[in-house]
Amino acid sequence: MTITVGNSAPDLELEAYVASAPEPRQMRLADYRGSWVVLFFYPRDFTFVCPTELQAFAELEPEFAAEEAVLVAASTDSYWSHKAWFESHPMLASVRYPVLADTAHALAAAYGVLLEDGSALRGTFVIDPDGIVRYASVVDQSVGRSPEEVLRVVQALRTGELCPVNWRPGQATLAVAA
Repeated sequence: MTITVGNSAPDLELEAYVASAPEPRQMRLADYRGSWVVLFFYPRDFTFVCPTELQAFAELEPEFAAEEAVLVAASTDSYWSHKAWFESHPMLASVRYPVLADTAHALAAAYGVLLEDGSALRGTFVIDPDGIVRYASVVDQSVGRSPEEVLRVVQALRTGELCPVNWRPGQATLAVAA
């Protein structure tokens, strides 16, 4: 099964690494109903492009929070791999959002980002407060995504209006002539 825009987000329970927690936390995306959720998959721990993205999302976490959006990262690595990497890599010291350990590959498969080698593509999904996927983007493992663009998409979706190309908060949305 592959999730597409307009579908309900899968509700799977997974272990998560959270920097402030001494043990793994059990988490479900449904725990965040009532908030916007930005779920983003990255290929693997201990890689090169991934920490640049994880850090960039962490830097924008206050802006996402201002939009009533939570960040949730995921890879197919284990909780223990996450813990070892996040607690040893200097670029990851500021990451406070949960990082899901999709060791059974069920979440990555459900979102259509699982590769044959057991890693994930760089998939980004915005889920609305009702648990419906409103945005999906998947890119190759070799290319980092833009957290600023993901934030802009969340801001546009939250307007509930038609937003033209490159729309930014404070700019006019489109009106439909009656």
